[in-house]
Amino acid sequence: MENTQMENKQIDEKQAPFISGMAMLILAILLSALSAFLLVWAVGGSVFNLYFGIMPILWLPVAVCWAVVTLLILGLRILKPNEAYALTIFGSYHGSIKEAGFYFVNPFAVPTKLRSEDTGYTIMTGGTAIWKPAQRKISLKATTLNNDKQKINDQLGNPIEIGIVVIWRVINTAKAVFNVDNYNQFLSTQCDSALRNIVRMYPYDIHDQNGVDDADELSLRGSSREIAEQIRTEIQDKVEVAGLEVMEARITHLAYSPEIAAAMLQRQQASAIIDARALIVKGAVSMVEQALNELSENNIVELDDERKAAMVSNLLVVLCGNKDPQPIVNSGSLY
Repeated sequence: MENTQMENKQIDEKQAPFISGMAMLILAILLSALSAFLLVWAVGGSVFNLYFGIMPILWLPVAVCWAVVTLLILGLRILKPNEAYALTIFGSYHGSIKEAGFYFVNPFAVPTKLRSEDTGYTIMTGGTAIWKPAQRKISLKATTLNNDKQKINDQLGNPIEIGIVVIWRVINTAKAVFNVDNYNQFLSTQCDSALRNIVRMYPYDIHDQNGVDDADELSLRGSSREIAEQIRTEIQDKVEVAGLEVMEARITHLAYSPEIAAAMLQRQQASAIIDARALIVKGAVSMVEQALNELSENNIVELDDERKAAMVSNLLVVLCGNKDPQPIVNSGSLY
C-alpha cells in the first residue's frame, strides 16, 4: 500500500511550452520605446493640464507598457548546452526545458531550486559571511562520483577495503528534482548500499578459498569487470526513481584490511611457493623420464632397477633443489 502511494506521487518529465526568446526581447524593446515616448508626452501634457485641473489620460498606457515589459523580461530564459530547467507555477510542475537556446516561457513559471550542501551562509577567512544562493539550473553533463573507501566483509568473512568510481548523469529532470530531496546525496548513499550488497556475495580471491583456481567462479580480484558491471546494474535499479543514469562503475581500490593484510600476504606467498614447487617437480619428472628413455634407446649404459632408482633420486635432488648442486665425481667402478 505504501509503495503504491509512493509511485502515485512520482512526477514524470514533460516539455514546458515556450516560444522564441529573441522575438519577445524585440517586443519588449519596442514597448519600452513606446512607453518612453508616452511618458514624455504625458509629462508635457500634465504640466499644461495643471492650469485646467484635467488628469492626463496617457499615464495608463505607460503603466500598461511597463507591466508588459516586466512580464516579458521575467519570462526570458537562457540555457547553455547540457543544462535544463524544471519549471513550476504556484507549486505545480509546469514542465522542463532541456535544449540549449534563448526562450520565453510563462513569466510565472519559476525554475525549481536544487538542494545542495553548499547553499547558505559560508564563513570566509576573516569572519566574513558570504551567502551562496541555491542553484536553479540542472546539469545534464556526465559527472564522476568518487566515494570514500569502505571496509566490507567478503563472502568468506575477510574484511577488505574497496572503493569505486561512478560516472552518471541526469536524464529525467522532474524525477531528479521532485522525487528525491537531493539527488547527489541520494546517489552517494545508494552507491554505498549497492557496493556492500555485491561485495558480500563474492570472495576476495578464488585461489584463497579452495586452493585451486576455478574459471567458472567470480572473485573480486580476478573478475573486477564482471563485479563492476553488477555494481552498476545494482546502482541503476536503486536510482531509477531519481531519474539518473549510471553510465559506468569501476573498482578503483581493492585490498585486504590492514589488520589481516600481513597474514593474507604470507598465505599468498605460501600458495605461490607451492604452485612453483609443483611445476618444478612436474618438469623434473618429465626430464628424468626422458633421460632414462634416451639412455635405454641408445644403449649407452645398462642400469638395473637399483641403479635406476639411485639415478632418479640424484636427478630429482639436482633438478628440484633450491641451491646449486655440489657434484661428487666417482673415479672407480659403478659396481
